[in-house]
Amino acid sequence: MEQGKRGLALTICAIGFGLLAISDLTKPFSQSHDPQAGLVFFGTKLTGTADLILAPLFAALLAIYAIGIWRMKRYAMPMSYAYATYVLINLLLFVMKHSNPRDRGGLPFMAMYVTVAFGVSMGSAVLLTLRREELS
Repeated sequence: MEQGKRGLALTICAIGFGLLAISDLTKPFSQSHDPQAGLVFFGTKLTGTADLILAPLFAALLAIYAIGIWRMKRYAMPMSYAYATYVLINLLLFVMKHSNPRDRGGLPFMAMYVTVAFGVSMGSAVLLTLRREELS
């Protein structure tokens, strides 16, 4: 399917989720260079074995989701709802567990991060829902 049928917004979402999958895949191996690296899972930044197991699993899910958006597959729609829900819960738990804004990268960073993370995850769910008749 060409980008024109998928549309620019969904193309950007698919590419973004693909890049996020690559980022999650590399997180366990980045901790030796960057101790702040690690998958945040339900508000907790993972390290060690937990990160080594869960980060590649999340990478695989995000890759499947990105491919589903790219190919306009029906399975991408329920994945979009699940992922948007997870992002919201993950963000809320992270903020609750890290009450000091400096622990979250500062207020401006967190505001931008929340806007992009929730906006893109929810936006892709809305776009896929609006185009559900075009999904195969």
